[in-house]
Amino acid sequence: MTTIAVVTGNPKPNSRTHGVALAVADALAKELGESGTDRLVIDLAEHAPRLFDWTDPELTRLTAEVAAADIAIFASPTYKAAYTGLLKAFLDRYGSNGLAGVTAVPVMTGGWPGHLLAVEVHLRPVLVELGATVPARGLYVTEPELADLDAAVAKWSATAAPLIRTSTQN
Repeated sequence: MTTIAVVTGNPKPNSRTHGVALAVADALAKELGESGTDRLVIDLAEHAPRLFDWTDPELTRLTAEVAAADIAIFASPTYKAAYTGLLKAFLDRYGSNGLAGVTAVPVMTGGWPGHLLAVEVHLRPVLVELGATVPARGLYVTEPELADLDAAVAKWSATAAPLIRTSTQN
């Protein structure tokens, strides 16, 4: 069974960014065959007060579960042309190669296409630094694209999902 983890680093709970991450998880589950996937969903807004408590048992468990996932979607809104400190604080819980063996999918949302490369220039490198495999381009969704999220995710998924599927089979 394939495990998909979704980690959203938006300070607002149940944000639009979280909705995008869940839509990506749905698209990947469909690509992998829905009956063969298990999900772990983490909205970091619910854990923010404890992110810097390195002994917190729930966050320790969640970081271990993400590291054990086959696929991990890391999503953030664009803040100051990069991902949020909330997501960075979560990723800082991993040591060197802490995400080795995980196929990572970087996802970002933003108000305009001017920050389109933030997903590739800022989020992707930290995931690779942590040992994750990132076989496909990240997804960047602008506010206007949220109106037809299914189309935006489908367009990205047409190219990315086969690469992600292949990565999880190796």
